[in-house]
Amino acid sequence: MVRLEPLMENSNKSQFSFFKVHTQYSICEGAARIEDLKEFCYKNKIKSIGISDTNNLCGALEFSENLSKSGTQPIIGTQIKFKYKNNYGILPLIAKNENGYKQIIKLSSNSYLNNKEYSEPYVDFDELIELDKDIIVLSGGIKDLAGTLYVNGLTSEVKDVYKILNKKFSDNFYIEIQRHGNINEKDFENFNLKISSELKIPIIASQEVYYIEKEMHEAHDALMCIGQKTYLNDKNRLKLTNQHYLKSSEEMSNLFSDLPEALENNFNLPYRCNFRPLSSKPILPDIGSSKKTGSKEILIKEAYEGLNNKFNTGLIIDKDKYIFYKERLEHEITIINKMNYSSYFLIVSDYIRWAKKNDIPVGPGRGSGAGSLVAWCLEITDVDPIKFNLIFERFLNPERISMPDFDIDFCEEKRDLVFEYLNKKYENSVAHIITFGKLKARMVIRDVGRVLGLGYGFVDSICKMIPFDPSRPMKLTQCINTEPRLQKLINEDKRVKRLVDLSLKLEGLNRNVATHAAGVVIADKKLTETVPLYKDNTSDLLLPSTQFDMYSAENAGLVKFDFLGLKTLTIIKRTQELINKKNKNFKIEKINYEDQKVYDLLSTGSTVGLFQLESSGMREALMKMKPNRLEDIIALVALYRPGPMSNIPIYNDCKHGKREPDYLHPKLKEILKPTYGVIIYQEQVMQIAQVLSGFTAGEADILRRAMGKKKRIELEKQKQRFIDGAYKNGINKEIAAGIFLKIEPFAEYGFNKSHAAAYAIIAYQTAYLKTYFQDEFFSASMSMELSNQKKLAEFYDELKRLKINIVRPDINNCFADFHSENAIFFYALGAIKNVGYEAVSNIVKERKKNGNFKSILDFVERVNPKDINKLQLEGLVKAGAFDSLNDNRQSIFNSISNLILKSKNIFENKLNNQSDLFGNSNEINSNLIENTEDWKFEDRLSKEFEALGLFISDHPLNQFKDLINDYKAIDYQKFENDKNTISANIASTVLKVQEKKTQKGTSYAIVKFSDLSGVFELFIFSEIFEKNRNILSEGNSLLITLNKNNQDDINRFKKINVAKIISLSELTNKPIHKVTFILDDIKKLEELNFLNNSKGDTLVKFQILENNNVFNFILNERRKIDRKLLNLLKNKDIYTVIN
Repeated sequence: MVRLEPLMENSNKSQFSFFKVHTQYSICEGAARIEDLKEFCYKNKIKSIGISDTNNLCGALEFSENLSKSGTQPIIGTQIKFKYKNNYGILPLIAKNENGYKQIIKLSSNSYLNNKEYSEPYVDFDELIELDKDIIVLSGGIKDLAGTLYVNGLTSEVKDVYKILNKKFSDNFYIEIQRHGNINEKDFENFNLKISSELKIPIIASQEVYYIEKEMHEAHDALMCIGQKTYLNDKNRLKLTNQHYLKSSEEMSNLFSDLPEALENNFNLPYRCNFRPLSSKPILPDIGSSKKTGSKEILIKEAYEGLNNKFNTGLIIDKDKYIFYKERLEHEITIINKMNYSSYFLIVSDYIRWAKKNDIPVGPGRGSGAGSLVAWCLEITDVDPIKFNLIFERFLNPERISMPDFDIDFCEEKRDLVFEYLNKKYENSVAHIITFGKLKARMVIRDVGRVLGLGYGFVDSICKMIPFDPSRPMKLTQCINTEPRLQKLINEDKRVKRLVDLSLKLEGLNRNVATHAAGVVIADKKLTETVPLYKDNTSDLLLPSTQFDMYSAENAGLVKFDFLGLKTLTIIKRTQELINKKNKNFKIEKINYEDQKVYDLLSTGSTVGLFQLESSGMREALMKMKPNRLEDIIALVALYRPGPMSNIPIYNDCKHGKREPDYLHPKLKEILKPTYGVIIYQEQVMQIAQVLSGFTAGEADILRRAMGKKKRIELEKQKQRFIDGAYKNGINKEIAAGIFLKIEPFAEYGFNKSHAAAYAIIAYQTAYLKTYFQDEFFSASMSMELSNQKKLAEFYDELKRLKINIVRPDINNCFADFHSENAIFFYALGAIKNVGYEAVSNIVKERKKNGNFKSILDFVERVNPKDINKLQLEGLVKAGAFDSLNDNRQSIFNSISNLILKSKNIFENKLNNQSDLFGNSNEINSNLIENTEDWKFEDRLSKEFEALGLFISDHPLNQFKDLINDYKAIDYQKFENDKNTISANIASTVLKVQEKKTQKGTSYAIVKFSDLSGVFELFIFSEIFEKNRNILSEGNSLLITLNKNNQDDINRFKKINVAKIISLSELTNKPIHKVTFILDDIKKLEELNFLNNSKGDTLVKFQILENNNVFNFILNERRKIDRKLLNLLKNKDIYTVIN
């Protein structure tokens, strides 16, 4: 927040009206935050203030709501670009009343929706002239339409524009007079005053406000450079003076004292505006309005049809329960219809049924919506809420009025088809929701660093000091306070201080506009009658977006529907398609959820690729839990979070009979028995309140919320109600109070069982596929991650662990996607960095059509040049894709330019129907490939890692075998499993580093390593991490000293401590200070005669074994000895010990 000092004004005087304020929604132009404006207006008793953002009305409702709360009249306007003849420029518009607001909404929307030819939003000038007189039109400043025409010498066109606007809008058109001291502004003022007098057009004093306080000028200048993609030192860029801030009314009156008419019109303008947009209750389209029956009747009919279908198709086996289900259904329908949400359920049901009918995978449910029987009967969810003991009131509570909210997961690949359906069905009444990219801590440093002209590497090194954790984002101030390196730089380097000072002022402002692709609103009428719309014509989105963000859209009465793309559904779909090639009858919906073989797989912790279950901590939890039913998976999904995680050992011990469950009270046994006495779900807290204290489901939901929100007053009230209710049920008050205290902490972090159950189903489905259809599952899973090399590295290690035969990237054997055939797994060429899926697909098509490539030249002659640019060929070479044709990678790599030129010549000759006169010359072709030595082992692997994100032809540790033996390093797996080994050296290569911060701001890291036995993770505490930060980078091979703390059996990371880290490369080059030669025959001394001629820094000792005697002696002078020499001597059976 900006610190705002109140201005001393006489409130009885006429106030200058700042009706042209550019908020944060004027992207990379406005820096006046609405929250700050609200505070400023409240402190300074500002009577009125106006929003005038460029090209949008995004902030209109937010501005209206906030400023009115401060006692200030909000004036709603915008700046729209118009096309006049062949000129483009801005005209500011202000809404006088509701009709005027609707008109500027229409114009603003049309500037995006009807714009096909121009990169920026605009509307034709004629559209403005067609409007009513319920808007005020302003001429704008020096950089707007009239000003641009004037600067370009088109004064007659300026006059024509003024005449047209004056004729149409008469006293609703003003010529603006601005005095910021900008270039050409004074000349333009003189011109405007002359035209005003000549055409009798009123003038109005105005101030273009981009920021609140004058001190913001330099930061605002940097903000404009970010938007313009230029630099602060660029002399040709657009620059503004430092006068574009919120001055006092007195300053403005003095500034325009020579133009009393302009001031008078400014003072009076707020009185001409009598409208502001208001928040609205949710308005749903009536799904039954086009039919004879209403939505409530349709809901009843379809819900009962659905329930009967569940019984008739055998989804509910126990027929005797029909009455129970029917009563629950009646109860839910009554609540839904009473709350007028029948249309909402029917709309969601309609597009889900359409999706399923059109073979678009839909998730089984998400969030609390899975607790609704109506939702299940309408096919919105696939979870039977009665079977899983889910509560409807957790989703929709008549005693806590809020909109229902179904978050629906769709197959990522086919979600757009659902949007197409919505577009056809609801036409102009459906849209996405706009989002805004913010200048967050890292981004603002990068952007400001660029506009200041600082080097990329320098700025990047600063950015890397700022933690990147989307789940727990930190403000720049927090990052500085917790990062000593950054503090040191700020204190010692003036460039960094300036960078940080500017960044702090700009942090949090909007940087760019995007679309919330998952969020969709559906209105009861044409959307442009309610909200302004936005469309990015460079994107391929089918629907427009609201200019209001999610919060403003909901406040405007629009109802949001969530269409989430879930990659796992696409993986399941693709896996099923591969399975169906062999087994046409397989359907994922028909699998057995009680298959013990699947639970055995989960119990081994082999969960790479499994939805929700693949983290290292989750794998360990599964191995200890040994699940044997779906309820266990549901419980683990709910428990594996900070807070409840500590209950996993209790759950496991009770499950395996190591301890007795604590049910708190005999009446609660049935509720807590499925979870072995551990309160895991929010629904359990609600059920406890119902059973013990006679709460209704609605009251129990309010109790749950009060516990979760920690509202003390409400909590005390609920506690008393709980105790009193329990007492009426014959339970002692002290016992009831004790139970309340026990369940309170669980309610705080208790999980939504409806959500956990739905996601556990998907998790089990992926486990089933991995158990029975391993090849198809890995092919589909890895093909969905082609651009995510870190994820592919995890899969690759899993394939190796499972001893699956993998064919590494090969231009003659592999495909664009991952492919499995006859128990052989082919690595995807499309997974090579920079190669491109489409290009490599075309290469594979050529190979399939005309046979394998016989040589590099054959490859060049047959492949289209557009598929083999420099980066693509480099990627293929680095990954070893040409090894079967020529295994000298450096030779091919150095020849890429020749190969590309040759390919283009061949292709052009083919197009021109010419033969290459010299193309078949053996001498010419042999010169295409440079004759040079191949890369060294470490360089070869390093480039392979660059291209693939993993080591596939060899492991980098193999180059350090002797060094590893010298230090007696063992595999991590052996160290972890051997209880007798408390400390050991482990040689490993870094795969991934996750730097994190503790709540105190201390840095630590979770690092993924690879050794010759597999992949493992280690938790590296702050002191060790900071000391070794530079060598803990991906691809580096290290020697790590580990110690075990066997006392801590709960947290795996704490059980093994990293004591020391050394780079293996450094050790290789490190001088040997002391060495002992061990000889079993004195005659071998002759092999060491050369030592006499090599003076150096190594102290040399000898240990000779002769006739059961041991002789030790030391050379007087030090010798020159390195590891290369010792390796040569080892081949002669002369062994050494490095001390």
